[in-house]
Amino acid sequence: MEAVLEQVEQLPALLAVSRSALVRDWDSLTLDRALEWARYFQHLHDRFRTRPRLREALGRRLRRGQPSPLLGFPHLGRCPQLLGLALLENRALPPAACRRLIHSLLLSPGAEADPERRSLALLARRKAASRLLALPPGPPRPPEGMEPQLQAEAQLLLSRLREEGQEVEPAGEAVGRLRWLAGVLEQLPQPRAFEVVAAALLLLRQGSGAEQAGGRGRDGNSLDGSQASATGDECVAGPLLSWLLGNLERFSAFCLLLPGSLLASLAGHYSRFSRPYLDLLTSWGSRLLYDPLQGRWVKGCLDKAELSWEELRERFSCLCQGSALLRGQTQAALKLLKARDGDFKVCGLSVWTDLLMEVEEYLRKEAAR
Repeated sequence: MEAVLEQVEQLPALLAVSRSALVRDWDSLTLDRALEWARYFQHLHDRFRTRPRLREALGRRLRRGQPSPLLGFPHLGRCPQLLGLALLENRALPPAACRRLIHSLLLSPGAEADPERRSLALLARRKAASRLLALPPGPPRPPEGMEPQLQAEAQLLLSRLREEGQEVEPAGEAVGRLRWLAGVLEQLPQPRAFEVVAAALLLLRQGSGAEQAGGRGRDGNSLDGSQASATGDECVAGPLLSWLLGNLERFSAFCLLLPGSLLASLAGHYSRFSRPYLDLLTSWGSRLLYDPLQGRWVKGCLDKAELSWEELRERFSCLCQGSALLRGQTQAALKLLKARDGDFKVCGLSVWTDLLMEVEEYLRKEAAR
């Protein structure tokens, strides 16, 4: 067993070399040996996946010596895909070796019957679809106007997270999954990473809502299936929300850059998101100052990345356009803040009095339509 553990410990080095300039010296025999090692690691995964103690020992040895535990036991099962994708993206791979790689992974006879090659073909199609949909980035859009590339990227991320979630992971590997997610998202420009996460969270809710609606008119098995699907979706949403809420600076930037209507949709779907979002809006509102010369609320520090009065009013109004529960929570929060700030009845003394008056006036107008 020690020999197997020593072999598994070499996987990070194999993947690192596959991404480096060292592959320029690879010939077909070297490439075949690397692919054989990848298939051997996949065989170890299939052999030990149902044996918790050995699985944990392999995962622990795999993480040894890594700067951060990005690789865990589940990655052994995807080793051919990981190696193949790294080599396909490495321009240093000689043309002859690249042709050999494509032939070996995707075009060899019997590829459709081989689950490994089917998954590699699927991976290649996903990669190609993402690249073909690479449209010029535009401003953030609400969910109903989701651009095709954004939707594709969000669906790819959800698919990958679901594949990760199919493995029953020890605590250390669950942490590694979150770090893997952080590594993926940090490769994107910050606004784009935020848009992809928001789109993924909304797509999760839209999918589970459709499944639940479809399950109401069917038999009990269908209902059980939609409940299981909802549980799986919670497991997928968990890492996304953990990444988002685990860093206050990141969360603040997320709430600054995305539209109020989109954030209100997330708050309506995820209670884990709504409370921190209200707390953040409260923090920003408490730093506004009233300027009697202008007759309005202004930022206390102009160079800080915070919301203006107009933007804060728009965010609270969007929250009140949501579900009855979210509207009630938002109004209750404003009333509590108003009471704590002196419960004033006139404008210009408390930002919370003014916000509550604006929101209630907006709701009255909406109700009168």
